[in-house]
Amino acid sequence: MNGNDYKTELWEKICSRDDMNAFESLFHSLNKRLIQFCVVYVRRIEIAEEIAADVFVKCWENRKSMPEIKNIEAYLFVAVKNHSLNYLKKYSSVTWNSLQNENKYELIDLFDPEKEIELKELAFKMEQAIQSLPLQAQLVFRLIKEDGMKYKDAAEILDISPKTVQTQLYRAIKKLSHIFSAYQTKAVCKSNT
Repeated sequence: MNGNDYKTELWEKICSRDDMNAFESLFHSLNKRLIQFCVVYVRRIEIAEEIAADVFVKCWENRKSMPEIKNIEAYLFVAVKNHSLNYLKKYSSVTWNSLQNENKYELIDLFDPEKEIELKELAFKMEQAIQSLPLQAQLVFRLIKEDGMKYKDAAEILDISPKTVQTQLYRAIKKLSHIFSAYQTKAVCKSNT
């Protein structure tokens, strides 16, 4: 059973049987990804956590009237996107802060402190590079490369065509490659001095 089938099965249990365990499983399988997705819009983790929680609460409260939803994952991503946009409209004077999620990258060699610093620096540079992308390219990159979504699902969530998803992903990868080739050139020059 693939991930979407599993989530669909959970959603059916939630709607038909008020199954709290199924709801908790659905929450744990998607909450972190929804928060990361939301942060791209609102730029504050606390707000992203509130928005994701609100979406889950509304789903639980309205479960009886929503059994026709077949792709609950896509539905939740679209709901988070819409709540995020509504938040931005309401609080457009909010200062945008950059997010530094230290737990995002776990590949650390504990026996080599120098390597640990290099990996953290690289992760920080990668996050900065992703945040420098135009918003749509950033969202496409995160959904496809970080969340492992298919083009069709990302297109549905962002309300764009799969071809636009493909184009935006190509542009994002091209820009990131350019940024990191410059970074790599600097690193080689630094190590040769």
